[in-house]
Amino acid sequence: MAELLRTEKLKKYFGVVSAADHIDLSIDAGALTSIIGPNGAGKTTFINLLTGNIPVDSGKVFFNNEEITHLPTHKRVKKGICRSFQIMNIFPKLSVYENLQIPVFSLLNRSLHFFKPVSSHADVKERVDKLLGEIGLFDKKDLPAGTLSHGDQRLLEIALAMAPEPKLLFLDEPTAGMNPVERVKVLENIRRLSQEKQSTFVIVEHDMDIVFALSDRIVVLHRGQILADGSPDQIKQNEDVRKVYLGEEILWEKV
Repeated sequence: MAELLRTEKLKKYFGVVSAADHIDLSIDAGALTSIIGPNGAGKTTFINLLTGNIPVDSGKVFFNNEEITHLPTHKRVKKGICRSFQIMNIFPKLSVYENLQIPVFSLLNRSLHFFKPVSSHADVKERVDKLLGEIGLFDKKDLPAGTLSHGDQRLLEIALAMAPEPKLLFLDEPTAGMNPVERVKVLENIRRLSQEKQSTFVIVEHDMDIVFALSDRIVVLHRGQILADGSPDQIKQNEDVRKVYLGEEILWEKV
């Protein structure tokens, strides 16, 4: 697989706390990677560094062999790096369709004209309809986004992150707060989209059932450092990982 993203000695401190401590990591195109670790391990901080939400203290970030260490977030999006957030980030009063029109207009370099109806943009409609079909929300496109179930709102947020057609998509706890039925629906959609190779997914997740069911590769962070990196089977058998999770190996044997 071709290397898509690489970090070299990536470092970030908050006061005396090391959130990223000389992280060397590469992410290959097409492989679904999960990043796990106990609370405070530096998972979300790592994503924030890679997506430009916070600056690095030292080290380098490369995307498609181009250094992007100090590139602002909006320029990283244009190059193909997008993300979702732990906190829901949708427009609740707009319809599902209207939510997706906004980033698609930006992707296609379209602007709204006062005397020109939105529906006249055939290419925008085609792209939005495609996204709705891919994410499984086409039959709910006219509903206000705020009336969707929590799981469907999460799916909409994933679709919003996919709208710019990213090469690399980070999902930060995509199933947080979901019931089991919603979780399965989102899980199936992420798996399908990953298998279709539309984007390379990197997921931060606490639910080990999801991590081991989805992942081609798992990276374990602990105190801002990479504790382990390997296949799901390798991570299950890693004694250092078992110790960090304080007995969760009992659960893992059932996955």
